[in-house]
Amino acid sequence: MLIINKRLTTYYVENNNSWKNIEQIDLLQDITQDHPELLVKDNREQVIYHKGSSPLKLVANLGIKRDLTISNSKVGEFIYYDPEMANFTKIMIGIPISVIIILLVASSLLIIISLFIAYRLSKWLASPLQVLLPFIKRLGKGEFGIRVPVNTKDEYGKIAKAFNHMSKELEKAESVRKNLTADVAHELRIPLTIINGKLDYLQQQGQMIRPEILLPIQDELIRLNQIVEDLRVLSLAEAGKLKLIKTPTNMVDLSYRLISSLDPIAEEKKNISMAIDVQTNETTVFVDENRMKQVFLNLLTNAIRYTPNQGKIYIRLFKEENALKIIVEDTGKGIEPEYLPYLFDRFYRTDEARTRYSGGTGLGLAIAKQYVVSHNGKIEVKSKVNHGTSFIVYLPYQNETF
Repeated sequence: MLIINKRLTTYYVENNNSWKNIEQIDLLQDITQDHPELLVKDNREQVIYHKGSSPLKLVANLGIKRDLTISNSKVGEFIYYDPEMANFTKIMIGIPISVIIILLVASSLLIIISLFIAYRLSKWLASPLQVLLPFIKRLGKGEFGIRVPVNTKDEYGKIAKAFNHMSKELEKAESVRKNLTADVAHELRIPLTIINGKLDYLQQQGQMIRPEILLPIQDELIRLNQIVEDLRVLSLAEAGKLKLIKTPTNMVDLSYRLISSLDPIAEEKKNISMAIDVQTNETTVFVDENRMKQVFLNLLTNAIRYTPNQGKIYIRLFKEENALKIIVEDTGKGIEPEYLPYLFDRFYRTDEARTRYSGGTGLGLAIAKQYVVSHNGKIEVKSKVNHGTSFIVYLPYQNETF
C-alpha cells in the first residue's frame, strides 16, 4: 500500500499537480499478490485509473481504500483489490453480520421461549384463581354463605380463607337484615294493633270518651315513638354518625348518681342492695356523659329486673392496661351459654315467652354496645346460670380502639 501511495503522490507532484496520462504507468509492477487490481480517483471522485477486470462496485466494496494527500491536502484516493484481500474483507464484514444475525435469532428464540414459559407460569399461577372465579360469580348473584375449598397455606389459601370469611359475614348480614325487617314489623305491629283495637272498641260504644280510657292508647303511642327513636339512634351509632359531646367524666361519681336514682326502686320492689367497688384511682375518662349514663342505666335496670328478691348488684371499677374496666355484676338467675353470642343483637330476648312490657323493646343492649363502640371501647358479657351475670365495659383513657 505504501509503495502505491508513494508512486501516485510522486507522479502527481512531478506532473505539475496533475493526474494527466496516469493510465500509462504500471502501478502494480512490484505487487506479488495474484491478480491484483487498482482503482484511482481524483479529488472530484472521478475514476482516472483502473487496472483489472473486476467490476468497479466490487473493487470499491471489497478493496482497501487510501487517501492521497500532499501537504495535508487531499488530491485523490486509490483502492487496492485482490482475491485474497477480498476474501479477508468478506470475512471481516461477515463476522459482525453473522454475530448480529446470531444475536437476533438467539434473542428471538429467547423471547419466544420466555413468552411460552411466562404463559405457562401465568396459567399455573392463575389456576387457583380460576377455581375461585365461579364462587365469586355466585356470590355476586347473591348466593351468600358459599365456601371455597382451602387446599394450600400459601397466598391463595389466604385469599380463599378471606373469601370464605367475607361470604360468611355477608350471609350473617343478610340474615340480620331479614330478621331486622321482620322484627321491626313485629314490634310496630303490637302497639298499632292495640291502638287500633282500642279505637274500634271506643267507636262501637258510641259514648263520650273519658280521659282515663285514652291512657292505654297514649301509652302505646309513647312506646311506638320510643321504638322508632331507638331505631334511629341505633342506626346513627352503627353508621358512625352519632354526635358525641366528650368531656372528662369521673365514672365513680356517675355510678353513685345512678345508684342513688335506682336504689329506691331496687329496695322497694325487691329489697335489692346496690354497692360500688373501686379498685383504682384513675376513674376519669373522656366520654359523652349522657351516652354513658344511658349505657349503665340500661345495664343496671336489666340487673334489677332479673335479680331475685334480696339479691345484690355491684359496680366494680378497675384499671386494665390503658382502659378503665367497669363491671356491672348481679346475683340473678344468669343466662344460658347458647344465648350469650346474640345478646347484643337487635330485638333479641333470651326468653321468647316474656312479654314485651316486662322485657322492653329489645334494643337497649344493642344501643348500649354501639354507644361503647362509638367511644372506641368494647363491652362483653359473662354469665353463669343461677349465679348471676356480669357486663364488662372497657373505656380507653386515650383515643384507642380495642
